[in-house]
Amino acid sequence: MLRLGRREFAPHEPVIMAIVNRTPDSFYDQGATFHDEPALTRVEQAVAEGAAIIDIGGVKAGPGEEVSAEEEARRTVGFVAEVRRRFPDVVISVDTWRHEVGEAVCEVGADVLNDAWGGVDPRLAEVAARYGAGLVCTHAGGALPRTRPHRVEYEDVMADILDRTLGLAERAVSLGVPRESVMIDPGHDFGKNTRHSLEATRRLDEMVATGWPVLVSLSNKDFVGETLDRPVKERVLGTLATTAVSAWLGAQVYRVHEVAETRQVLDMVASIAGHRAPAVARRGLA
Repeated sequence: MLRLGRREFAPHEPVIMAIVNRTPDSFYDQGATFHDEPALTRVEQAVAEGAAIIDIGGVKAGPGEEVSAEEEARRTVGFVAEVRRRFPDVVISVDTWRHEVGEAVCEVGADVLNDAWGGVDPRLAEVAARYGAGLVCTHAGGALPRTRPHRVEYEDVMADILDRTLGLAERAVSLGVPRESVMIDPGHDFGKNTRHSLEATRRLDEMVATGWPVLVSLSNKDFVGETLDRPVKERVLGTLATTAVSAWLGAQVYRVHEVAETRQVLDMVASIAGHRAPAVARRGLA
């Protein structure tokens, strides 16, 4: 059972984490949710479309203008507090690698710290433990925050993913993070080239076999764009295909931009797998 905030999710229950970027320079929406009202509208829409988790980020993943911890907190803390007030039952995640920001957002109601840079700040897990928050343990191959991979090599990319993410997960539990609130993430694109991300996808069942809930962040990423030779705004179909494969292999949590489309893909895969009944089943019975 995965427990995040006030919510519990069964082992075969797919969970959607909707992305809400509090940045003026997001690679996907170019700042569409940087200001409060558009961002709150996005939260409302995502929840209505089936998102159980809202993932709020104050710094874009790629290189760009320097964003201090103080500025990151300014972009996220008040917004987290407002989302908590308006949506008391939604699970609030904050995408940060900094323990100072993690502390500030947990203080106002964040339920999960999404550490996309693989424990580069070891004190972030300590913050999650202190507040009883969930933690996403991501493989970034040792890359520093906001850097792009350059000629990175792995003898066995999945072996490295498992070694690093399981180490982070076990350390988090040893510090006091609830075991049922820890997720592991292969970190598509982070510290990887496109072939690494494709291999990580087709070998996701090896992560699932560890027993830790697996989170995947696939949405419109560069590995999808390079695989299909498509720009950012034309990667939805590739993203959804990758989502279906990931669901079939047992991933549980999906960090996405397109909530409604992802919900349909996950429901369809769950029904094929026998974990979900069809919404309607009249054909051949009337």
